[in-house]
Amino acid sequence: MKFRKFAAYAFMASAMLMASCSSEEKKVEEKVEKPLVKVETVVSQSVDQIGNYTATTEADVVNNITTAMPNRIKAIYVDEGQKVSKGQRLVALDDVNTDSYELQVANAEANLKNVEINYNRAVELYKIGGGTKQSVEQMELSLINAQNALASAKRALQNVKENTVLTSPISGVVTARNYDAGDMTGQLPILTIAQVQPVKIVINVSESELAKVNNGMPAVVKFDTYGDEEFAGKVTMVAPTVDVATRTFGVEVTVANKDNRILPGMFARVELNLGTMEHVVVPDKAVVKQPGSGNYYVYVYKDGKVSYNQVQLGQRMGDKYELISGVESGSQVVVSGQSRLANGDAVELAK
Repeated sequence: MKFRKFAAYAFMASAMLMASCSSEEKKVEEKVEKPLVKVETVVSQSVDQIGNYTATTEADVVNNITTAMPNRIKAIYVDEGQKVSKGQRLVALDDVNTDSYELQVANAEANLKNVEINYNRAVELYKIGGGTKQSVEQMELSLINAQNALASAKRALQNVKENTVLTSPISGVVTARNYDAGDMTGQLPILTIAQVQPVKIVINVSESELAKVNNGMPAVVKFDTYGDEEFAGKVTMVAPTVDVATRTFGVEVTVANKDNRILPGMFARVELNLGTMEHVVVPDKAVVKQPGSGNYYVYVYKDGKVSYNQVQLGQRMGDKYELISGVESGSQVVVSGQSRLANGDAVELAK
């Protein structure tokens, strides 16, 4: 009997001890499972709204050098890539027709001189009563016709001369040469001259950004050829109509290019400062990218728990991100320990 009582007491004591140990272990487990995190308080601040755009550099003016009529090329004085000045001789063409046009001018001058003599004689006769007013009027009409014929012959000669020696209408660079000496001119221009001081870059600006863009505003331009080197530009034209396919407006940005380092065809990156806006700014280490998607999240701490807030990122600002939406000013965001967190988790703050 005594043995049974002793065994019962021993069993009860053992059960109590096990319950006590289980309770202690549970408390320990609860403490271990509660993630430890670091948080920072974030606030709204004024953030420059920088618009980033890409486009291909273009020449400011392009001239195609060609002839008004087919002709044989005697000589081409420049080659592709060469710089030329306004008025510089570029091409010489056969002048076989020049003599005939000069002869037409000479004949027209002789005819005019003869008509002038007859007109003056008719006027003198009419003054002394030896002629009629009708004769004078007829000679006056002949005089006008002779003057017009001479002017037409001179224009034809000038046109031939202009198409015999071709000069550059602008200062620029030869970007294309389509013929050689001895070739007959055809549909293609003989040369193409591009003015590269300045150059222009036409970017596409969305409808929501259009009101923030105006003529004369500065632009920062970078070219892949020159890495992070910045070139000063400015907006010189805003298209008055929208492209219905892209819902964007064309905006022309001009760069002076005084040293001719920028060439047509270069890939350009343009930055425009579109003003400032008040947005929350968070440390970049607070932003978590959801695997397998383009979504970004920030854990927000409140009352001992964290919430998994989807955010819309704005600009990266050094080691911080501008948030367009998702987190309110004054919130505490988790900046360390996110790897063990899930939405709604209770957490403990690191001291």
